[in-house]
Amino acid sequence: MKKSTLLLLAGLLSFGSQAAVGGYPVVLVHGFQPDNLASRPTGSQVTANGSAYWADYWRDRADVRIDWPSQERVAGKIASDYVWPKLQQMSRNGTCASGCIFVSHSTGDLVTRYIIDNQALWLQNAGLQPLNIVASFDFAGAGGGVELADLAVNVAGGSGLIDATLRLALSLWLGQIPSPSNIGVLNDLRVNTARQLAAFPDERVPRLRFVGAGSDFLGATGLFLPGEDDGVVASHSSCGASSAASFNSCSRSVAFDGKLASVSGPSSFMPYHYPLLMSEGYSHSEVIANRAEDEITAASSGANYLNGERLQFNTYDETRGWWIFSSRYRVVRNSSNTSMSALVYQAAN
Repeated sequence: MKKSTLLLLAGLLSFGSQAAVGGYPVVLVHGFQPDNLASRPTGSQVTANGSAYWADYWRDRADVRIDWPSQERVAGKIASDYVWPKLQQMSRNGTCASGCIFVSHSTGDLVTRYIIDNQALWLQNAGLQPLNIVASFDFAGAGGGVELADLAVNVAGGSGLIDATLRLALSLWLGQIPSPSNIGVLNDLRVNTARQLAAFPDERVPRLRFVGAGSDFLGATGLFLPGEDDGVVASHSSCGASSAASFNSCSRSVAFDGKLASVSGPSSFMPYHYPLLMSEGYSHSEVIANRAEDEITAASSGANYLNGERLQFNTYDETRGWWIFSSRYRVVRNSSNTSMSALVYQAAN
């Protein structure tokens, strides 16, 4: 075999060891994929979809992906046919023996919460070692539910009125108006349903939140979402607030644009949920992309992993404006030219 071929193989084999974040293997859990409701992928197509989902930034920085089809339910086939085999494989391989970090996006936040709540018991009952999950990085998390899912399920079941504005919003998000036969994980994304799914996990794994308040849909979907939103998920859900309400930030003293002022933010959060980075310029999909969209601020500049190690961001405060019209703003250093995902990756390393 040629030396060049051997070097190529060595590089491919060593990829997993280079993908770790701060020395911890990374496990990706993607979000809702609307086209799955009609295409109903299985097998290799689910894997291909999962690979494409993360291709922009995180795919080549991860060690494991848990891919799942959106036409199924979290506590049903998603857990039994897609999550459980991966958990067994990870346990047998010792992937998380020294700790690992989950990275989720959108509905992956809800799937990850279900994993955190159940994985230890499932694996112990199978005679396997539970995973040592030290933290979860949740981008645009939908663990608190999505109001658009409530509307979509109601319309699909014939119990919701649909006008042109709602039809546009659902079509922009889903690409279609759903029917009773293709709702899938939308059932789990209903606000009350999502908030009841593994709402109080015994495991104390920190859920570190990264949140945007932009939109890919020119604000059309925001008409149906309370408070600030990222075009799909309202801030009560993405911030990890303990209740569904209209919030304008993940913090009560820092706005999405970084302005230091009194704003409407949650007074309490779901167990072990800690919002960190925020930006009004990042939409639901852009938080996991590899493009700098806007300056980023911090609801909090750092948080600890389960083992006490800390994820910390470098921030500074500056005055903008003149005289009595000036205001103070908090900015994450280098955020004007670094994507949100890259800031998190760099800080974690």
